[in-house]
Amino acid sequence: MSEALRQARRIVVKVGSSLVTNEGRGVDAEAIGNWCRQMATLAHQGLEVVMVSSGAIAEGMKRLGWTSRPTELSELQAAAAVGQMGLAQMYESQLSRHGMGSAQVLLTHADLADRERYLNARSTLLTLLGLKVIPVINENDTVVNDEIKFGDNDTLGALVANLIEADALIILTDQKGLYSADPRKNPDARFIDVAQAGDPALEEMAGGAGSRVGTGGMITKVLAAKRAAGSGASTVIAWGREPDVLLRLVAGEAIGTALVAGTAKMAARKQWILDHLQIHGAVRIDAGAVAKLTQEGASLLPIGVTTVDGDFQRGDVIAICDAEGREVARGLASYSSAEARLIARKPSSQIAGLLGYTHGTELVHRDNLVLR
Repeated sequence: MSEALRQARRIVVKVGSSLVTNEGRGVDAEAIGNWCRQMATLAHQGLEVVMVSSGAIAEGMKRLGWTSRPTELSELQAAAAVGQMGLAQMYESQLSRHGMGSAQVLLTHADLADRERYLNARSTLLTLLGLKVIPVINENDTVVNDEIKFGDNDTLGALVANLIEADALIILTDQKGLYSADPRKNPDARFIDVAQAGDPALEEMAGGAGSRVGTGGMITKVLAAKRAAGSGASTVIAWGREPDVLLRLVAGEAIGTALVAGTAKMAARKQWILDHLQIHGAVRIDAGAVAKLTQEGASLLPIGVTTVDGDFQRGDVIAICDAEGREVARGLASYSSAEARLIARKPSSQIAGLLGYTHGTELVHRDNLVLR
């Protein structure tokens, strides 16, 4: 795991409510400043960093003078709306001190379940990273119903790791890591240095309630690591107040609990495209495009497409066939079938003129394409 983090180029950092708000006392400027300094250092070193931050509801509670987490949904949403202001301001000011731009991104699980919104969220985040901006993501608690009651930002961190194909997920918490039992109740609890993400025994070890200001607990972190491993990202659970924890982890130091993905990043993505998604349509391509895909590892451009079959939407998996109908690859379509028919056999420079907009120059980007 140490070597994996040393080689990581894209990481997601998730910080919990207790840390961000100093156990509910309000946004902790010093702690956030430390994490922002570390993230900025990593970004200046060439890494791509995304922050998933809890704390909006807890900060709102503090600003509203509430001493315990409310149960009424409308009050939770009001607290989130109030607290989000302070949270965003703090990250923006702290990151700017270290020469880094920031962006606030509010997501719900519905955004990642809907195909179009999933692709739009992915495109936005990757564009921000390309612009050397650190996105700060939180669940959109102000408008969502069930996620405040049942959701948690550990899960959101894993979903974001999958969304942007991160190399690693780092979950910073108020515990040193994962133990075989609750160390506050069992003096014989054994610390877990490293384990396989998705091991059923981990879920038994991690059972328990969350903190006073949060909603999760160690079980949600174990389940998040299992989810992140589905796209090949390993997870580290570590104490958020460990000095320079992010810098030391990325340098390869063993801190906290490492939950290692059993599948390599690219292998996991290929398996997902090949085996777990239904084919919604197909395109046939000319011999030149076949050669570009199979021999050069290129993306599929519209100019190489001769025919479009079926009815598919942007983000659907489509088969890519040669002139004889033999499947040579499959991948995620960047355009719908209706759009593909309009831009087929056309150079990419004409896409915007033909459609009035563009989702990129490729019909299927090479990162979303697997040879058969």
